[in-house]
Amino acid sequence: MSLAEQTTDKPRTKPAEVRLEELMNAAEALFLDKGFDATTVSDIVKKAGVAKGTYYHYFSAKTDVLNALRTRYMDWYLDKIDSAMNACSQQDHREKLKQWCEISVIAYVEKQQLHDMLFHQVFHQSSNIHENRALQQIQTLLIVGTENKTWHVTQPELTSTLIYHGMHAAVDNLGHSEEYTANTLGPMLYQQFTQLLK
Repeated sequence: MSLAEQTTDKPRTKPAEVRLEELMNAAEALFLDKGFDATTVSDIVKKAGVAKGTYYHYFSAKTDVLNALRTRYMDWYLDKIDSAMNACSQQDHREKLKQWCEISVIAYVEKQQLHDMLFHQVFHQSSNIHENRALQQIQTLLIVGTENKTWHVTQPELTSTLIYHGMHAAVDNLGHSEEYTANTLGPMLYQQFTQLLK
């Protein structure tokens, strides 16, 4: 093979971020299909079409890929909510809260099976960085809204916890509720939460 032919060949390896994404996508699909405990690292590398050494280049254990999937989910979830809140007028904190309620429900329902697998079916510490990121998002909104006299929240940490976990509990109950649906829950939560913020 001439030198010119060698330099025009396609690279044999994919970029690191592509390879990482393929490993995570393979793990996610297998965890959803077989469950976390029943999935092996060998299953993941086979589905991703890579060598085991490639997996261990990115992750040292199966729980590491699970944590990476949790982070990816929370990035997606929080970015979706941030985009909706950032589209609101900067000082319209009530509309931002409304968007938080509605988009939280939509996002949660959209990927509920994935969320439940990542955060409910597999053990994780109750005090974890993923939940803290979501709580911080709503707590910041409550603090800024209080500073701008949109509402008066004296306990933003407690109130953000009630709002966040209230939303999660309501979505978890969607299949059993006779009072609300996925389409009506967001606006109903907003109405309930604004009563809490008076």
